[in-house]
Formats: sequence, C-alpha cells, structure tokens
Amino acid sequence: MTRRLAAALAIIGTLMLGGCGNDYGIDQDGHKIAADRLDGKWLVLNYWAEWCGPCRTEIPELNALAEQLKDKKIGVFGVNFDNVQGQELKGASEKLGIRFTVLAQDPSELFELPRSEALPVTYIIDNKGKVREQLMGEQTAAGVMAKLEALQAKN
Repeated sequence: MTRRLAAALAIIGTLMLGGCGNDYGIDQDGHKIAADRLDGKWLVLNYWAEWCGPCRTEIPELNALAEQLKDKKIGVFGVNFDNVQGQELKGASEKLGIRFTVLAQDPSELFELPRSEALPVTYIIDNKGKVREQLMGEQTAAGVMAKLEALQAKN
C-alpha cells in the first residue's frame, strides 16, 4: 500500500511540475533562470565569443542597453557561441565585462533561430517568442533600442 501511495504521489508531482513553464537552465553564475524572466517578454538575444573582436567592442553597448531596459518588459541575454559551460563560461563572461545574463543553454531550437556563422549576431524576439529581427555585426544600445521601438510600434 505504501509503495502505491509513493508511486501515485511521484506521478502527481511530476505532472504538476510539468506545467511550470519553460526551463531556461542556468546562467553564467550557475543560478537557475526562472521562466518568468523570458516568457511573455521581448528579448534581445546576443551571441558572442571570447575570440570575437567586434563582440568585445559591443559588450559595453549591450550592458548599457540592459541597464536602460531593466524596468521594462524587455530582457537582454547573451549566449556563448562556442557553448562553453561552467567556470569557463563564468570566466569568459567576466573577462569581457558582461553584466547582463548569459544563458548556459543555447535557446536557438526553442526560438527557432536561424543559424549564423558570423559574429556577433543579435536577435530581437517578441513577447510571443517569434523572431522579429536578426541583426548582424556590432550593435549599439541606441541602434537596438530604435529597432525595438519600431518593432513594438508595429506589434
């Protein structure tokens, strides 16, 4: 009887947790990324690499953009192009001075992002999870902000 109860509780628990939204894994510091940080919000998703010169120049602009957008329903997130993990991801993020959240797991499949072999590349994703813009090359905070405002005005 006890085994059946335990099995039933395990199944119920799994079903309840299954409806808790998307799992976005962890960030560069190993902290869990709650679904409410991305779901239902506009996203600026930047792919970078430590060896990419234009990425290094662009990071301060993205830091400024993230600060500018922190009280709005728009998030700035990074993804390491080389898929480094753990301490290597933390170290690379610190070395480049990244102050916005870096996703340890690449969300390209989730958002159906077109693959890019060039860096840096930044995607603007709307609050329904649809890619609205692919920005190739180095971006500025003002340029991305203008693009966001134009896209949101059309929404």
